[in-house]
Amino acid sequence: MTRAPAPETKTQGLLFIVAAPSGGGKSSLVAAVLGDDSRLSLSVSYTTRAPRAGEKHGREYFFVDHAEFGRMRDEGAFLESAEVHGNLYGTSQRQIETLRAAGRDVVLEIDWQGAQQVRERARDAQTIFVLPPNAAELERRLRGRGTDAEATIQRRLRDSLGDMTHWSEFDHLIVNDDFEAALGRLAAVVAGRDTSHRTDAPAVRAAAEAILATGAAA
Repeated sequence: MTRAPAPETKTQGLLFIVAAPSGGGKSSLVAAVLGDDSRLSLSVSYTTRAPRAGEKHGREYFFVDHAEFGRMRDEGAFLESAEVHGNLYGTSQRQIETLRAAGRDVVLEIDWQGAQQVRERARDAQTIFVLPPNAAELERRLRGRGTDAEATIQRRLRDSLGDMTHWSEFDHLIVNDDFEAALGRLAAVVAGRDTSHRTDAPAVRAAAEAILATGAAA
């Protein structure tokens, strides 16, 4: 009698959290690493903010109103949720679970507040924080978008400088000084080939503290 082959067991996918201050460049880095690594899937968040030019519902975000967001939050649909720059953002728990159960490695692009919540509920998550090289470059990037009023830019800059202080809560730190170099660092961390950018490394801590000092002097 021929024995049927045992069914193949899928290994649960990994979960990576990538966070940064506004203007840190995480969206561009995440988009690039996703394009280079077919094993990765992006978790698409829900938000109450209005779509920007070129953004599509279900691709960059699921755009919902405050009432719908509140209903989902009350029903426990979010793995994490936070208010950022006056808008609400949330990550679908079902989406994450489905992707990971299918063996997909998932990238979560969220802020530090959301990262704190996810760490409590998904202890195996690997967390990565992205910093700009200095405060002046951060402001240049925020102004370079050309879509915000001066008051909005000043608020985002103030909030971003505060967000930067949370870098030490993460497992890895990527300094986005040169895009291709930063992309290589991020790809290596996600692939498990790099431990030199762990936040407990003295050189990494010194680099982060030097960057934060430029914000204090601004």
